[in-house]
Amino acid sequence: MIPLSAPDVTEEDIAAVSAVLRTPRLSLGPKMEEFEAAVASFIGVPYGIALSSGTAGLDLGLRALGIGEGDEVILPSFTFIGVANAVIGRGARPVFADIDSVTLNLDANSVEQAITSRTRAIILVHTFGYPAELDPILEIARAHGLRVIEDACEALGAEYRGRRAGGCADLGVFGFYPNKPITTGEGGMIVTRNSGLAETIRALRNQGRRPADGWLEHSLPGCNYRISEINCALGVSQMKRIDAILDQRDSLAMRYAEKLRGIAPVTLPPLQATGGRISWFVFVVRLPRAVRDRVWRRLAEQEIQCGRYFPPLHREPLFAPFHDPSRGLPVTDAIAGTTLALPFFNRLTDEQMSEVCLQLDAAIRAA
Repeated sequence: MIPLSAPDVTEEDIAAVSAVLRTPRLSLGPKMEEFEAAVASFIGVPYGIALSSGTAGLDLGLRALGIGEGDEVILPSFTFIGVANAVIGRGARPVFADIDSVTLNLDANSVEQAITSRTRAIILVHTFGYPAELDPILEIARAHGLRVIEDACEALGAEYRGRRAGGCADLGVFGFYPNKPITTGEGGMIVTRNSGLAETIRALRNQGRRPADGWLEHSLPGCNYRISEINCALGVSQMKRIDAILDQRDSLAMRYAEKLRGIAPVTLPPLQATGGRISWFVFVVRLPRAVRDRVWRRLAEQEIQCGRYFPPLHREPLFAPFHDPSRGLPVTDAIAGTTLALPFFNRLTDEQMSEVCLQLDAAIRAA
């Protein structure tokens, strides 16, 4: 079986985790602080707040920005459900905007058209690790007094015009689930340049305790979004080789592209980001809508796992009531149903990649 993704855990990673288990500090300790500093420094911002997941980061980011009941938050429909779940979890209304047909990221014109008097924030997703076109959307946000959260959960190491994804808006959110370039098992992080937001988020993740509070004193209505020292030790160890991992995934993506050229009717993803760098989270090709699902099923029969990313959220029963059908999302609707994520992970071998491409070609011909 060739999996869709697989974590890359080394003996050094295992030793780092084991070392923590020999200490009396398993939460809110020095490894968490080291991990926060490593990621914040890599992104180029002063503050990092480690959390239990990327979704927790979206939730606390919205809380810290004051988003609540009756507010509207603009986001893509073509994205992971956790983004919209965080919005409705705050009692806010998700407003879906369309995407660019090449990058699959938010289209600035669609964002501007979605703004109303109730709009308070934009969640900009760096889809599949391709850096979103930040400047136009940040300019729109400034003009309308809106806050912006970068969902960079899929984009650690992506770059936009010399800036790392996650470090350009009010807040950036990262996820470290096992399918990501680096993993903490479960975990996430918010990064920011704003000291006040950082202090608030640190309190919110720990039941609302600020640094001056005692253990049983609480300044805010918080929650438990803490991450363990065990997770953070793994994150610290993996961050030591982040540059090599990103380079390795670049190489894997280029090899896939070479092997897939000439296989009709496969459309490759963009292989370069204009003025930036892609952080290859997944390798997503496009197939004609009429055959995509049949190809996916045939590959599954050959024990090759693939992902059908993403069904559009505005078509999901949970979110359809929030969507105004008079506001069409033509690109999202056209793209959804055509995308197929192929197996992609740090230790994917050339033999495995060749087998994926051979079976993909056979599945297309059979479809």
